[in-house]
Amino acid sequence: MQFCRIYTGDDGQSHFEDLPQTEGSKHFLTHLSVKTLVFKNDTHRDDLHGWHNAPRRQWCITLAGSVEIGIGGGRKLVFRPGDVFLAEDLTGQGHTAVAKDWVRAFIHL
Repeated sequence: MQFCRIYTGDDGQSHFEDLPQTEGSKHFLTHLSVKTLVFKNDTHRDDLHGWHNAPRRQWCITLAGSVEIGIGGGRKLVFRPGDVFLAEDLTGQGHTAVAKDWVRAFIHL
């Protein structure tokens, strides 16, 4: 399982950071206060294409299909069912998302 965060670095570009998946780590097996849970499967939205920022701090859990997230410098990761990322790149260049039948759950923080 991929478990990472996407954040804006000092260079204004988005970056990936692997998060630890061990008990007691900051984000894993820990109680988190959340605002909203939203399930989505609308992969034909114009705002998914091109560079964009996360609209808020939110966890994203891929339930079905896949999404390829691209960040500054050309690095890309593909997220498949069971993969999780914390979107925190609220400013800067942002990221791209190429979805293929992507069904996901967003957990707004």
